[in-house]
Amino acid sequence: MSIVYLKPNVIAEPLVWNWYAWSSLIPPAMASMTLVDRYIKIMKSYIQAPQIHAQAMKNPELMGGPFIDLNGEQVDEVKSLLEQIQHDAQHFISLASDIKEFDQRLQQEEGNTLEGLYAQLPESLRGTVELVYDLSHRPSIRFIEPLMYQKHYDPSEQSVALSVAESDWRPFIMSTPILHNDHQVVLKIPFNDQRLDTLFKMRNTPQSLDQIIDLFEIPEESRALFSSFFISDIPECPQDAEYHGEGVRIRYLGHACLLFQSLEVSILVDPIISYKVKSDVPRFTFEDLPEKIDYVLITHNHQDHVLFETLLQLRHKIKHIVCPANNKGFLADPSLKLILETIGFSSVYSLGEFETLDIPDGQVLGLPFLGEHSDLNVHSKIAHHVTLKGRKFLLAADSNNLDPELYTEIFKKTGSIYMLFVGMECDGAPLTWLYGPCLTHPIKRKYDNARTLSGSNFEKAWSIVEKSGCKEAYVYAMGGEPWLRHIMALTYKPDSIQITESDKFVKKCLENGILSERLFAQKEWII
Repeated sequence: MSIVYLKPNVIAEPLVWNWYAWSSLIPPAMASMTLVDRYIKIMKSYIQAPQIHAQAMKNPELMGGPFIDLNGEQVDEVKSLLEQIQHDAQHFISLASDIKEFDQRLQQEEGNTLEGLYAQLPESLRGTVELVYDLSHRPSIRFIEPLMYQKHYDPSEQSVALSVAESDWRPFIMSTPILHNDHQVVLKIPFNDQRLDTLFKMRNTPQSLDQIIDLFEIPEESRALFSSFFISDIPECPQDAEYHGEGVRIRYLGHACLLFQSLEVSILVDPIISYKVKSDVPRFTFEDLPEKIDYVLITHNHQDHVLFETLLQLRHKIKHIVCPANNKGFLADPSLKLILETIGFSSVYSLGEFETLDIPDGQVLGLPFLGEHSDLNVHSKIAHHVTLKGRKFLLAADSNNLDPELYTEIFKKTGSIYMLFVGMECDGAPLTWLYGPCLTHPIKRKYDNARTLSGSNFEKAWSIVEKSGCKEAYVYAMGGEPWLRHIMALTYKPDSIQITESDKFVKKCLENGILSERLFAQKEWII
C-alpha cells in the first residue's frame, strides 16, 4: 500500500459549466444572468471570429476584456461546450430571461400598488421574490435568497479540475473556459463535498494512494495521471508556519491577503495563496500557513477577495469565516454568507458596520468603506478594524475615500490606529466589466466609463492616514503579483497611474515619519 502526499504545486480549479467558479456562479439569480450575458455571449463571439480574439489577446491593454485566450484554436471544442450549456443549463437560461423581462415590465410602474403584479410573475420567480419600491417610487425585485436556492440551485454542473502548476501563467479566468486536456483530472463533485477536505489535507497528512483513488472513483484511464499528483516523500514544511512569539506576527501573502498570528489566534484575510512554482518572485505558499486558521476575514464580494480555489483548499483548516452582512435580496448584492455556507463552510459570521466580534487576544470591528462598487447599492463590503495584543490595525480594502468626513467620524469612534493597509488601484474597470450581466437595462457608455471599480488615489489615501494617526501605512491589493494575473489581468508600467499615485503616497508617508511601502509578493512584521 503506497502512502502519499499531495504535491505542493497541484492546482485545483473549481468549475461551473466548465467556467472558472467565482461567487457570481453560485447564487441562482446572479449565476443565470452571468451565464447568459457573459459566458454565452463570449463563446458565440469566439465561434464567429476566433482570430479577432487571438489578435486582441496580443494587446496588453485588452487583457481582461471579453476575449477567449485560446490563440484562435479549439473552436470546435468551444462550440461543443456552448451547445452542451444551451442544453443542460436551459433552466438557468430561462431564469435569466424571466428576470430581465419581468424587471423591464416592473419599471413601467410609477408608484401604484404592486400587489397585482404577483399574479403576473413567471413561474420561475413565484414564491421566491418580493416586489418593492424605494422612497422615490422606483420599483425593483427583492429575491428571497434561501427560497431561490431551494427552487433553483443545482450543483450538478460543479467540478474541480486538478493539474500541476509549472509557472504562474494561466489564462484570464473570466473570459476563457477551462477546456479538458490531457494534463487534467476532473473530479465531478459539488464544492461542498467533504472528500475535497480529505484530498487537501494530504498536503501535510499522507493517505493511501489506492484509497484516495477509490474515494474519488477515478476511472482506469485517468489513474496514472491522477497518481502523478502525489509524492511519497515527506514534503519540506517551513519550521516557522506556527508562531510562538509573545507579540503579533503579520505576513503579507500577496494582493490583499494578510495573516495575523499570536499565541492564541490566527487570522487570514482575503485568502489568495500562491502555489509552489519555480519563480524569481519570492512568496509564501500553502506550506507557510499554520495547521489551523481560527478566522478568515472577507472584506467584499469580488473575485480577487473571495477566491473559491483557495478557500476550498483551506476549508479543512478554517474554523470560522467572517464576511460582510448585506441588504439581502438584490441581484448585484447576493448574500456572501449564503454563498459560503452553500459551498461547504459550516461556521460563517456576517458582520455589519460597527458590529464587533470578540476573538482571543482582541476584537474584530466592522467598518464601512465607500466606493469600488461603481455607485451600486452594494452592502457586501466591510473594512476590518482588528485589535490584537492592544495594537489596532485597519484593513481598509479597496476603499475609495469619496467623503473624507467618513473617516473623521470613524476615527472619532475608534481612536487612532497603529497600522493601515489601503488599496490604491485607483483606475479601475468600468461598471459593466464586473456588473454588466446584472444590468437589466443598458447604460450609456459615458456613464459606464465614469462609474469605475476604483480605489483611492494619493490624495484620498493620504487623507485616511492623516485622520488615522497611524505609525505605519502600506499600499496593498494592487493585483501586481504574477499569481494574480489570471484573476486580475493587470500589468503595470512605471508610469501607470496606480504606480505613480502610490509612489507619491509612500513618499509622503516617509517624509512625515510614517513607515510605508507598496507591498509586493511577501513581507513580514513582528510587533
